[in-house]
Amino acid sequence: MENTLDTEALTNEIIAVIKTIFDPEIPVDIYELGLIYDVFINKERKAVKIIMTLTTPNCPVAESLPQEVKDKVGDIDGIEEVVLDLTFDPPWTQEMMSDEAKLALGFL
Repeated sequence: MENTLDTEALTNEIIAVIKTIFDPEIPVDIYELGLIYDVFINKERKAVKIIMTLTTPNCPVAESLPQEVKDKVGDIDGIEEVVLDLTFDPPWTQEMMSDEAKLALGFL
């Protein structure tokens, strides 16, 4: 069976979808905030593994935000499985934010 998943295009689509998800307390998307540590694609299984964190372990959206990421990425055509690993190692810090996020929040 021929594999039709284009890893680079799919990675870009996953990132675009993640950029539509915002931390409810910070007006910046979670990708630019630095909450997404890595995205792995298994083309053969049509599966995606996302490693992410939260701004704090006690984040009020600790249950809903990871599920939102999993659900929205799972809605992308061609993806049949999404595994989400939530980690706090390393813990999130403001230095993990992109320059775009820092600018939006007045840190630059």
